[in-house]
Order: sequence, then C-alpha cells, then structure tokens
Amino acid sequence: MAILTVSDISLAFGEETIIENVSFELQKGEHVGLVGVNGSGKTTLFKTLTGEYSPDTGSAIFSRETVPGYMEQHVCRDLHKTAFEEVMTVFTHLTDMERELEEVSKRLLQSPPKEEMDELILRQDRLNEEYAAGGGLTCRSRARSALMGLGLTEEQIGNKVGVLSGGQKAKLQLAKMLLSGANLLLLDEPTNHLDLQSVEWLEGFLLNYQGAYIVISHDRYFLDKVTERTLLMQNKTVESYKGNYSRHLELKAEKRLALERVYENTKKEIKRIEGIIEQQKRWNQERNYVTIASKQKAIDRLEATLEKPDADPESIRFQFSASRRSGDDVLTAEELSLSFGGAKIFEKVSIEIKRGEKIFLIGPNGCGKTSLFKILLEQYRPDTGFVKLGAGVDLGYYEQSQMSLHDGKEVLDEIWDEHPRMTETQVRNALAVFLFKGEDVFKPVGALSGGERARVLLLKLMLSKANFLLLDEPTNHLDIGSCEALEDALSGYDGTLFVVSHDRYLINKLADKVYALTPKGAELYHGNYDYYLEKRQVQLEKEEQEAPQKVNLYKQRKEREAELRRMRTALKKLEQEIEGNDAKRGELEEQLNHPEVAADYEELTRVTEELTKLNARSEELLSEWTELSEELERQEAESEG
Repeated sequence: MAILTVSDISLAFGEETIIENVSFELQKGEHVGLVGVNGSGKTTLFKTLTGEYSPDTGSAIFSRETVPGYMEQHVCRDLHKTAFEEVMTVFTHLTDMERELEEVSKRLLQSPPKEEMDELILRQDRLNEEYAAGGGLTCRSRARSALMGLGLTEEQIGNKVGVLSGGQKAKLQLAKMLLSGANLLLLDEPTNHLDLQSVEWLEGFLLNYQGAYIVISHDRYFLDKVTERTLLMQNKTVESYKGNYSRHLELKAEKRLALERVYENTKKEIKRIEGIIEQQKRWNQERNYVTIASKQKAIDRLEATLEKPDADPESIRFQFSASRRSGDDVLTAEELSLSFGGAKIFEKVSIEIKRGEKIFLIGPNGCGKTSLFKILLEQYRPDTGFVKLGAGVDLGYYEQSQMSLHDGKEVLDEIWDEHPRMTETQVRNALAVFLFKGEDVFKPVGALSGGERARVLLLKLMLSKANFLLLDEPTNHLDIGSCEALEDALSGYDGTLFVVSHDRYLINKLADKVYALTPKGAELYHGNYDYYLEKRQVQLEKEEQEAPQKVNLYKQRKEREAELRRMRTALKKLEQEIEGNDAKRGELEEQLNHPEVAADYEELTRVTEELTKLNARSEELLSEWTELSEELERQEAESEG
C-alpha cells in the first residue's frame, strides 16, 4: 500500500528548472535511498515533500495514516533546556499522562466518596494501559539510548542546548526525529557529524525500524546496509532501481547498455533504409518513387522513436602521481602521547608505514586522529615519543577544516600563486578537470561551497606531486561521483597513503592495514574495514565469554526457538526461489526451441546468456539450501536433546 504518491512534480526557481516530472510511490515499510550528484535537486525534492516549497506542477500526496518526520520539525528552540529534556519533548503526551496519573493517585490517597473513587480507579486503569501501550515505561531509557548511540556523552546529555556545538545540536534533532513516532522518515545526510560507532548505531536502529524512510546520503556503505531500493536523481528527474546502492549501479549500467544498443541498432537500420532510398532514386522509375515514399515513412517512424541515452553528469576525473620515489621506510612513530590542559588525548601510539602502503586511521570523534596528523606535520609537539620520516619523503596534506584556503583570493589565483611557473592556460586546464570552467575560475574562494573547496584542495594536492599523502577525511563534502573519482585516483597512486576516514566504502576498497586509535594506543589490523569488524567482533565475543554471565535459561530457549523459526522461514524462501528459478529456466529452454529465436542471433544470444546466469544461480541456491537444511537438522536435534 502506497503511503506517499508523488505525481509529475516540477519546480523551477526563476528560469532554472530544478526538478521536472518527478513521479514515484513509496510503499509501507519501504527503505529507500535517494542519490545523485551535488546540486541535482535531492534536498529540493525533500523540501517539496515537506511543504516548504510548493511545486509548479504535480503533487505529493501522503496517505491518511502517514505521519512524516523530518529534521526541520525538531529544531531545538529552547536553549535553556538540557539535551535530555529537549529530546523528551517528543514524549510530551506520555509525560502529560504521568502528571495526570500522579494527580489521580494523590486524590485517591485523600479517600474521596465511593462514586468518585470508582471513577478515579477506572481512570487510573485506563491511563496506565495507555501509558504502557504508548511506550511510557521505556521512553526515558530510549531517549538516553538514542542520545548516547548518536555519540553524545553523559556530560553533554546534561548540558544546556545553548552550549552544544552545531554538530551536537544536529544529533539532538536526529534523536528527536527517530523517537517522534513518525512512520515515514525523510533523512537528509543523517550520518553527517557522526563517527563510525554512531553510524553503526543508526544503522541498527534503521534496520529494525518498522516504518518507511527515504534517506539522502553520500555514505555508500551505509546505503548498501540500510536500503532496499534506490531513487537516482539525474537530469532533473528520478529513476527507480530495485536494490541498494551497489545493486543500483549494476542495474543502471545494464539499462544504459541496453539503451545504447537500441540507439545504435536503430541508427543502423535508418542508414540501411536510406541506402535503399538512394538506390531507388538512381533507378528513377515511377514504381521506385512509391518504394521511396514507403521507405521514408519507415525512417520517419524510426526517427520518432530514436532517443539518445542521457549522458552521465559531469564529474571530476584525475590522477595522483609522485615526482620521485621515497625510501622503503616512510614513517616511524614510537610511543607518542598527547594531552591538552592536563587532559590525556592518547598515549603509547606507535605506527610504522612502508613505501606503497595504503594505511587508514579510524576511531571515534575526539579521540585525537587529526591531532596525531598534526604531530606528524610538526604542528604539535607530543608529550612523549618521536616521529621519523624516511629518506626522500615529500609530504602532502589534505586538511579536513579547509582552513589553509585563502577566502579573499579567486580560485585561479589560489592555484596560480602556488605554481607560478604554470601558464594561465595550464592552470585553467587543471581547474577544468575539477569542474571549474569559464567564469567559475574567478569566483572568490570564500564564496565556494564545501564540495567546491574540497575540489580546490584536491587539485592543490595533485599538483604537489608528493609521494606521501596525509588525508584527513577527504570524502567529506564530496558527492558520490567525486568520491568514486577520488577512489580511482588513490587506487592508482604510486606513492604512500595515510588516511583518516569514516568512509567505510573507501576503506574497504583501498586499505592494506587499519589502525584503530584508542586512548591507550593504536591497534593494528592487517586488512580493510570488514576485516577490522570481523576481528573486533571476535574480540568482543571473547570479552563477553570471559566476563561473568548470568544465565537466563528462559531467554536462551526463546532465542533458540526464534532462530529455528528464522531458519525454517529462510529455507521456505529458498525453496520458493528455487521453484521460481527452475520455472524461468524452463521458459527460456522452451524459447530456444522456437524457430524465430534460433533464427535471430541477438535474441538467441540474449536468451543463452540469461539461461547461463539462471543455471549458475540454480547451483548457488541448491548449495545454500543444502547447507541450511543440514544446519537446521543439527540445531533441531540439539534442541530436542
């Protein structure tokens, strides 16, 4: 059942059309990602859905039972409330019931007349039922859990809203929205300001969320984990793909290839018919003119359907290269410690990096990752320990704060002043690669967006030709296309990388090793982010086993029963998929016997390729079914024993 129906929405600001003929439906409980390059209209679409903007044409209709939730509803206006008090405002109906229950209890203690007492008792019972059913018994623990899950400390939870940072207020707004009781969430970049632990908490919340949501995000790992359908905002409209972010890329590529084939085949057919027309004209007989007219009509029909596939949005494409080769030992840091004002940030941090390695540094916000980089850059002095750079090491630094840019300069001068030997044409060509073209090169740096400033910094880094890059959150402010371009550039880089990042997609694609920074040191993991997660899970399980446990036999039995039910359901779904797969194979095998298919090379190739895929999938399904059946039998035997 559709809880949101968007029909032919268009919106323009002045003469510029931002979104055009956007249509889609959102079903109950559906989890959808909305993606597209910066400036494609994603946030404009959200603001149209929430009513902040009115569309020029079309409509967005919520079903009667839909309760939408979005950040603007939960702006924190009372700066004197604590963070906890502010988040509890979403439970006002429950706290009102608490006060009413207190009043009823006080009145009952006063031994009122029997008739009034009977009414009060009935009222108390009704309120207790409503309070429990509405989540009153857990509302405070849920509020605290959400705030801590999103990264606020106990101290920050007790702080006044007025003293919180912008990022902390954003977390507070997000917590209020998640707890508001809405059954349709509109989430615009919810992972901004969150560290990895907080993002993982949010993922867990959304995976268990029973309502529907549309989420705008440039975090591809996050999108892969929490979405099952993708809306691509491109060329001012929306295309829908079944599947998460990575699956949508595959489907988009397949769709584009199919459209290109149709386009090229139609052009070939038009050219073939035009050849026939030319031949008929040369014969110059009356009956030839009839043929020419007929063939021209065929061309007209084909040209009416001829549609060239839309070009992909313009994106940056560049490469990093080192001007010289460094020694094998690039960086050695031993027993580093750092404190500010007596507060210890970290201690006993030791790191070793060899030439050509791609190393990532992760850890919660505030653990000292940027401060560690500043020690390596000699901007901070450590309390203890030392840092040694290897022979022939040229450092390049991408700073998260973007403070090294000169707001008073034009973009052209920001680059040219650092590279005066380049000609203006060379500088402009370099800027064009990073999408600064024409008059854009004369924009003041101070007027640039976060994404544009990031592109200027990346260009400066590329031109530095450093052989050891220190990158502090390089994908912040970048849209997905730019993130992918940066990945490609770093993947082909012939120097050494040390990167602070919370972009798990980037870490998985590039990392040779991961250091996890803690107050007590830097723990080394010889792999990417998924490898780190796997090892961390083993470590957590080991700690849980070693810790004294209270055995809850009832809970264990219920969990075992739930797991058995899950496995039986999964087995049934597998059997249904096997049946469906076999049916499709049968249909395709029957098609191969049709003479018209056998005579059509393209159709024969298509059917054969699809049949090959189905056969491979059939083997996979059978293997999964066998493994699951054996595991289910084993667990059922253990349960009976």
